[in-house]
Amino acid sequence: MTQPQRMPAIFIGHGSPMNAIEDNVYTQAWEALGRRFPEPRAILMISAHWMTRGVAVTAMQQPRTIHDFGGFPQALFDIRYPAPGNPELAQSIAEHLAPLPVVLDQEWGLDHGTWSVLVKMYPQAQIPVIQLSLDLTQPASWHFELGQRLAALRDDGVMLMASGNVVHNLRRIALQSPGFDWAHRFNDVMRKAILEDDTEKLVNYQQFGQDAALSVPTSEHFLPLLYVIGSKNPHDKTEIVVDGMDLGSISMMSVLIS
Repeated sequence: MTQPQRMPAIFIGHGSPMNAIEDNVYTQAWEALGRRFPEPRAILMISAHWMTRGVAVTAMQQPRTIHDFGGFPQALFDIRYPAPGNPELAQSIAEHLAPLPVVLDQEWGLDHGTWSVLVKMYPQAQIPVIQLSLDLTQPASWHFELGQRLAALRDDGVMLMASGNVVHNLRRIALQSPGFDWAHRFNDVMRKAILEDDTEKLVNYQQFGQDAALSVPTSEHFLPLLYVIGSKNPHDKTEIVVDGMDLGSISMMSVLIS
């Protein structure tokens, strides 16, 4: 039996749902990632948009496409991403994370943090996808450690992906802004920490005071990054695939660990 190829871990700065139907420097980078590696046997996605108390994993055969947004063109609501699920992998992950309780969820599906990216990377929706929820009752260090525990999946042909934004402040968006100073400063500090493997700065991002408070007013878009960082081993290389500041206060930085 052929040994599964080790898969990368990828954090995608997903930005606006409109990226699902637009062609830009960010979506082109996502498309290139989909062509760069052999197809994984499955994708485990940690999305900023599934927030829970406790941990859950989607465990249905055919997850639904969730349109968890409003005020966008009908073309976005018409998108379906019919990737299959993988109940066996969901069960295996739950067992792997024991004694941490993991709910085998039959209700959620694939939210736009997942499908708006994968529709570019794997437009044929041929790869099984499951989502792991974000337990927002837990501190940043816990999410990093959970990424460490999930790292072994990469050796079993599973691509570990996370979707969010290093800087995400919807209250401060400005259509014509090149980016606020605080957003650029925080993004730059985090990029440097990522490339230098400075996990202390990443896990304790709140130490950066007002820049952190404005860049990460709520944690759900930042925490997915820590799963990818946690899954890195000493032989992996880290690459910033694409970067930029959208609408003044949304970092589009994407990180590849392979």
